[in-house]
Amino acid sequence: MNLTKSSNPVLSNKVFSRVGYASDSDVMTLQGTLNKAILMLAIVVLGASFTWSIFFDSVNPASVMPWMMVGGIGGFITSLVVIFAPKTSPYTAPIYALLEGIFLGGISAYFASAYGAGIILQAIGLTFAVFFLMLLAYRSGTIRATGKFKVMLLAATGAIALTYFVSFILSFFGVSLGFIHGSGTFGIIFSLIVVGVAALNIVLDLDFIYRSSAAGAPKFMEWYGAFGLMVTLIWLYIEILRLLAKLSSRD
Repeated sequence: MNLTKSSNPVLSNKVFSRVGYASDSDVMTLQGTLNKAILMLAIVVLGASFTWSIFFDSVNPASVMPWMMVGGIGGFITSLVVIFAPKTSPYTAPIYALLEGIFLGGISAYFASAYGAGIILQAIGLTFAVFFLMLLAYRSGTIRATGKFKVMLLAATGAIALTYFVSFILSFFGVSLGFIHGSGTFGIIFSLIVVGVAALNIVLDLDFIYRSSAAGAPKFMEWYGAFGLMVTLIWLYIEILRLLAKLSSRD
């Protein structure tokens, strides 16, 4: 079976050149991957609850900054370990979930302090709503992960990543790309586009998991597939949070 590539660099068919395939008695399954994804989501919530409780006790978002740095940097390093050593995913994927949860709890605290706690509940609700919508679209065949679709989404995802990277570099020189961070019309349109691209990546993640399971990937790839899906969901949550913040700033 041809495992065509996903625009999510985590869920790429190149991974099979490193992990190979398993025997019929010990293969990746859809249900197993779903179970791992649910467990990772629970770990993310646990980590987020930790930093959120620190913010709640102090009512000062600055109090979670050290934990945000630990979670953000640690999560990034751990993600690289998972990507380049997929066989470690049963151990490193849960660690990634915990660290990213700590980071998300901190960043959520900052948004809550600026726009109210309601924005967090809205972002969480919209993230799950988008996920189930994409799941339904994929299962029903409304959106098909064709080769052309994957190439276009890969280009869009890469363009967004490049734009964020350029913005990050320019920030060191005091230059700000207003259309990315501003709450004006262009800023909101940009955020809507990014949210849309992140949402469509869920379809490709699901397609990778489905095809990998059908192709007989090793059992530990359930953790790897769940990890890739979690990367996209975390990205989607952050982008929805930024979009809601921009909309709130216009009120």
